[in-house]
Amino acid sequence: MSDNAAAQDSSNAKNTELVEVIYTRRVLRFTLGVGIAVAISAFFEWQLAFILPVFVAKFLVERVAPTIQTVYELLNSMVVTIGIAWMVSFGPVHYPFILLPLLALMMLWAYYLFSNPKWNFFATILIVSTLVLPYLGILHPGIAIFVGAGISLSGVIAVLIFTLLHILLPDLAPEKERFSEPELSSDQRFYEAIRALIISFPVITFFFLFEVTGALLTMIFIAILSLQAAGTKSIKVSLFLLLTNGIGGVLAIVFYNLLVIVPELAFYVGLTMFAALIFAQKIYQDPAKAPIFAGIFTGLLVVVGSTASSTDSDVATNFYIRIAQLFIVGVYMVVASFYLETRNWRFLPSNRH
Repeated sequence: MSDNAAAQDSSNAKNTELVEVIYTRRVLRFTLGVGIAVAISAFFEWQLAFILPVFVAKFLVERVAPTIQTVYELLNSMVVTIGIAWMVSFGPVHYPFILLPLLALMMLWAYYLFSNPKWNFFATILIVSTLVLPYLGILHPGIAIFVGAGISLSGVIAVLIFTLLHILLPDLAPEKERFSEPELSSDQRFYEAIRALIISFPVITFFFLFEVTGALLTMIFIAILSLQAAGTKSIKVSLFLLLTNGIGGVLAIVFYNLLVIVPELAFYVGLTMFAALIFAQKIYQDPAKAPIFAGIFTGLLVVVGSTASSTDSDVATNFYIRIAQLFIVGVYMVVASFYLETRNWRFLPSNRH
């Protein structure tokens, strides 16, 4: 009995040590990955380079290790992105009655794919490309193809960084592939996609019809967050998103003011890595709360990154406008979710689950 007990204790000790090593490596990979991505995007500054750290962080949180599926998603997203850019450059961006239905169909497709872990990254690039490229094509004709190439380049570099870090710091988890089957059935996924489209599309339509300048980040935040607010308890989820957006905004203000004091690339990268280290510990310590901290950190990366890459003369004003946009998105989510939750349309089933 004593030999069995000793063997059990030894096994438990080894398992505990393995868990600690896995945790440490994941935190280190996240910190290094975000730091490398921020340094590359800030130094080279291609079109929409600030989304590179977001892609890298998304890979590192949601994927255990690079697989063939990762490359397959990347290739598909590049083809779709360039295809959308080509369509925008030569297509019907100035014909709303053609453009808006196409946007709705593409967004619906992206929302449907979002709920499948296997296609989440592709869906993210799809929704960003679907909104960003036509919007910029209307405001700045001819630029869409360059922005599309920039989004694709960010995706390629994100996969390379993700792969390199796993070569240097391989993950020791027993299961390398963590893709699970969607929790919802196909009908339920389609239902949630419809609800998300109902939440996001009215404001997207407004921005496109009136060609509102400076609304790019607002559209992206609304489009991505609306799916989270489309499920059960949508009002509570929307209030939660308002809270996380608020926290992300406050952190972004602190972050930005520190950068104003020390406007150096090395300090920017170091400060981002410090923030990534703090958030990585929270993300990997409690996977159940990982979406909370990942959401706050994503908001921080997007707001600060888009401001740091801005070429406008009044950078400070634009930064606080972005913070206001982040807060407005949260308020809109609450109002839209309340409206949606208190309505019962016949064309949608009354019971989601």
